[in-house]
Amino acid sequence: MGVTREDIEDARRRIASVIRPTPALVSDSLSRLAGRPVVLKPEHLQRTGSFKIRGAYNRISRLRPGQHVVAGSAGNHAQGVALAASMVGCPATIYMPRAAPLPKVAATRDYGAQVVLVDGGVDDAIAAARAADGIFVPPFDDPLIIAGQGTVGLELLEEAPTAETVVVPVGGGGLIGGIAVALAGSGRRVVGVEADGAASMVASLAAGRPVRLDHVSTIADGIALKAPSALTLGLARDRVDDVITVTDEEISRALLLLLERAKAVVEPAGAVGLAAVLAGKVSGNGPVAVVLSGGNVDPVVLRKLIDHGLSAAGRYLVLRAVLDDHPGALAAFTAELAAMALNVLEVEHHREGPSVPLSKVEVVVTVETRDPAHRAEILAALRMQWDVTVP
Repeated sequence: MGVTREDIEDARRRIASVIRPTPALVSDSLSRLAGRPVVLKPEHLQRTGSFKIRGAYNRISRLRPGQHVVAGSAGNHAQGVALAASMVGCPATIYMPRAAPLPKVAATRDYGAQVVLVDGGVDDAIAAARAADGIFVPPFDDPLIIAGQGTVGLELLEEAPTAETVVVPVGGGGLIGGIAVALAGSGRRVVGVEADGAASMVASLAAGRPVRLDHVSTIADGIALKAPSALTLGLARDRVDDVITVTDEEISRALLLLLERAKAVVEPAGAVGLAAVLAGKVSGNGPVAVVLSGGNVDPVVLRKLIDHGLSAAGRYLVLRAVLDDHPGALAAFTAELAAMALNVLEVEHHREGPSVPLSKVEVVVTVETRDPAHRAEILAALRMQWDVTVP
């Protein structure tokens, strides 16, 4: 069973009273950095913090009140199903990875669902839900789910009429499949983006069949799926122009720029599209619309991601210096840092350790830098006087 434009238009009517408007906006600062007009579709501002409510409500609203639904998710689909089920009057049980971010688990429970934590990743949670009693609501492998997600594409036709390319995060493929159907015949290119460490759609397209990865590893947990379905793979093959990948470092830089320039709190999975645009991986130089698919990120994780992004952008430099162990050595080193107008964020001083000779001390210093070129400049200058390495 496929998905048609009519299915998506029907879904739009069904969910109209439920979803929150997320009008697309041009970002002048990100456009300057990308060298082309960038339009952001802020689905991280959607109810439950992601686009997932669209497909979940389109599917669950067709059930009778009281019917028990089950789902497996790392967090965003979980919240979408939980809210949709509570609105329809259906009890819901959501299977989530034991390592799922605590705020996502708490939010799912707050929407009225029972949460069962399972060992493994999101694929294991989905498998547990499939095996449970109840009506299974898949995260992507369902025409009604895909049609609901495709309503994002209908909105982009109206909100970003000049966009030549639409860039979409890819996990299981439901969002990009729906958007691609909605945009068919419009003349717009549709480009999907996966994380390097979870590129199951890229592998499946190359093989011509769904390929299940043995292992996934990425900071973008929301799209860390081991395999697409036959349905979403078929839509990607027939409707999507390209699927590319980005590194965790590129994702971190994009997330940081969204915070700084767009004042947008977006989770790593939601930032992969912008990461690809900023890295120059999306071909063309015309206007590009980027779907920010979700914003459900644990504040504790967000702090780590910001640090990662600052480091990836060349804004942090961690130095390990081995100094002579005599009075004034540390003062001379820090004075040199001050002369370079460097802001010192952290200093560690070690007299003992297997890597420190008896006549030496080790100092580990974290300083702020402007960019990678500034980092290289600082390292070169310091190495003229001291034994300095980057841990």
